[in-house]
Amino acid sequence: MGIIVINFKAYKEGSGKKALELAKIVEEISSKVDDYIAIAPNFLDMSEIMKAVDVDVYAQHVDAIEYGSHTGRIVPEMLKDIGLKGSLINHSERRLKLADIDFVIEKFRNLGLTSIVCTNNVATTAAAAALGPDFVAIEPPELIGSGIPVSKADPEIVRNSVEAVKKVNSNVKVLCGAGISKHEDYVTALDLGTEGVLLASGIVKAKDPRFALEELVGLK
Repeated sequence: MGIIVINFKAYKEGSGKKALELAKIVEEISSKVDDYIAIAPNFLDMSEIMKAVDVDVYAQHVDAIEYGSHTGRIVPEMLKDIGLKGSLINHSERRLKLADIDFVIEKFRNLGLTSIVCTNNVATTAAAAALGPDFVAIEPPELIGSGIPVSKADPEIVRNSVEAVKKVNSNVKVLCGAGISKHEDYVTALDLGTEGVLLASGIVKAKDPRFALEELVGLK
């Protein structure tokens, strides 16, 4: 039906043993639906998760750098080497300069990694699309973690972003983020022209993540 990317962020509920438990839930539910479901856990949990489950794993962030003396930074090639599918880029909580976004997208293109560039309005969405990423994810920062889905609060920004992207580069796919948690939100995002959703707290911080994800994909 669509694409779902779940960002575990640095939530306590999405770290350590709970991260592995959530990844296993994602694997189980993704086997029951036609939707593509991927995850972006924190770096410390990636190795164990990738050994235990068969789901695509994305990084939450990557730096626009080459190998060298960059303490604490993440080189694009490192993601390729450990078997990640790709990365979120320019999330509102880890903003990058336009030149850095361009650098990472080009690197990913050469490495065969999938780029998901997060944007906050129609103008930045169009600018990001011009760089040729695989995806742009429109997420107004004020709605992130609010429980208020952008697909309801500001459907025009989603619809206009989709139109802007298709005018700039029809090969770029659009995701919708911020406040997505219910099946209705997901369906509305698809109806507005997106290919899917990027979400976090609606699943990761839910009292019952299994039920929340089943409800999101329409199994409940």
